[in-house]
Amino acid sequence: MLYVPRKDFEDLVARALDQIPAELAELIDNVVFRVEDWPPPGEHLLGLYQGIPLTERTTNYVGVLPDTIWIYRMPILQICDTPADVVDEVHITVVHEIAHHFGIDDDHLHELGYD
Repeated sequence: MLYVPRKDFEDLVARALDQIPAELAELIDNVVFRVEDWPPPGEHLLGLYQGIPLTERTTNYVGVLPDTIWIYRMPILQICDTPADVVDEVHITVVHEIAHHFGIDDDHLHELGYD
């Protein structure tokens, strides 16, 4: 398995976020991004979005804690063969989880090649 120090991995996540087109980045609202080493026990995930997607927010959406997007370092490193693979997988995972924030489900993401 590849080794990427946590700080370097966090930098990859930040770079992936910087690559989000400005017109989309401006729409990301009330979201916290976190890097964790592992997903919750029993889960086989590269990333996770928890929150209320933009498509489901109503006028009652006030005083709500931020949505959270987790990117899981170790599972990503386990599936990658090269440092370039890690960069690509982090980018794909970040985009995938942001898409959930925009209300795009896994089936549509699969159609778009982001699974």
